[in-house]
Amino acid sequence: MKKSFLILLSIVIIQQSKAQTMNPPSKTIVFIHGLFMNPASWEPWIKFFEAKGYTCYAPAYTFHEGSPTELRNKIDPQLGKLSFGEVMDSLSVFIDKLPEKPILIGHSMGGLAVQKLLNLGKGAAGISIDPAPPKGIFSFKWSFLKANLATINPLKGNSVCLPSVQWFHYAFCNTMTLAETQIEYNKFVVPESRNIPRSSLKKDGKIDFTKPHSPLLIIAGEKDHIIPFSLNRKNFEAYKDKNSKTDFKVFEGRTHYICGQKNWEEVASYISEWMTTLK
Repeated sequence: MKKSFLILLSIVIIQQSKAQTMNPPSKTIVFIHGLFMNPASWEPWIKFFEAKGYTCYAPAYTFHEGSPTELRNKIDPQLGKLSFGEVMDSLSVFIDKLPEKPILIGHSMGGLAVQKLLNLGKGAAGISIDPAPPKGIFSFKWSFLKANLATINPLKGNSVCLPSVQWFHYAFCNTMTLAETQIEYNKFVVPESRNIPRSSLKKDGKIDFTKPHSPLLIIAGEKDHIIPFSLNRKNFEAYKDKNSKTDFKVFEGRTHYICGQKNWEEVASYISEWMTTLK
């Protein structure tokens, strides 16, 4: 009788343990794209996480909705005035209408948006993949300066930025061939506002690193040119609240195109497992 009781108790403990690791804080995910991308870049990820039972959304920044090819061929001049603050306002409005506080997954400027949204208390958890640096976090690495200066160039005013394939190859796809980069460019690259990255360097991109926050995972690509992994480490190390979960992961051989690069599923699986550790 005693033995049967102990076996039953063990089964209950194991089941409770599994339940704790299989119930993330939300079953809703909001994917946030970065610069020169739109929701089309998240389509494989949406399918991946929907298959795991999540309800997924991928809102577009203003002037970013539609086919990347069409957006390149018919550029809206108003796009050039769009700021990071306006992007944040539209994301906040979208999230506030959801039935539950979502898990936020963002790449590049979308990664910074995740950090900002967590700072505002709008996410159950956040994953920032190769995030653009918050205000005050900087790198003097040549690849960072070279890749970013072409976009934020103050001499270009409010002109819309449509990068060349060569720039995209250097900044995003530096371990791929130029021919492979061309294919990805055609599928996903959209025109961009220079004022989004410019304004993110000012008060729009400010993060209160002392404030308690929902769980945050920062992911870096070892081979990233435009956002070096050392810059992401600085970002991670800036968080000061010891009672808030903040984790950091570097993926070897990955570039800024980590979300579309070969074996992106490995990154998605790591994130999925991390989410199941949350309460």
